[in-house]
Amino acid sequence: METLALTFSSGWASGVNAYLVVLVLGIAERVGGFEQISDELGRWDVLAVAGLMYAFEFVADKVPYVDSAWDVISTAIRPVVGGAIGVLLAGDSESMNALVGGIVGGSSALGSHSVKTGTRLAINSVPEPFSNVTVSATEDIVVLALVWFAIEHPYIAAGIAGTFLLIGLVVLWFAIKLIRRGWQRFKGWWDRRKARKQEQPQ
Repeated sequence: METLALTFSSGWASGVNAYLVVLVLGIAERVGGFEQISDELGRWDVLAVAGLMYAFEFVADKVPYVDSAWDVISTAIRPVVGGAIGVLLAGDSESMNALVGGIVGGSSALGSHSVKTGTRLAINSVPEPFSNVTVSATEDIVVLALVWFAIEHPYIAAGIAGTFLLIGLVVLWFAIKLIRRGWQRFKGWWDRRKARKQEQPQ
């Protein structure tokens, strides 16, 4: 159950920043030699690739509209990484446990990724870059703190991750309503503008 709790927390964090999760778990395995973390995550080549990709995401995630494009690309990456981490964390267990770990990690990653993608689209409707930088930096700090905390306190961390996911889904629901309302207003304004142009004498 501890492994499943760690998998859920890591999965949620992977949906926000998958490469940082790999880095945190890999460094923890290297430094602390935690038994629940797979040796595969602590390999130097895995850490090097994760570090390089995190450096790229660190920049891309803070630029308006670039972050949303990167989120679209990451739709095929973050849930897969979350699932892979789940399988690796359950690697020494039975195959059924590894399957469950993969499903839990991938599902929680998909959920938090969906929340992140939707809220970023809403944030990008505001034409200034400071919101993106603030939100992205906050996400990085939360992911780092939560995954590191989950290694020592998996149950509490899973509860925190579940709370974040629930709050995020509620926020996403409201964000979608705001985006839809804004789109309807824009469409109404555009239709009225076209109608006025057509009424003007040629």
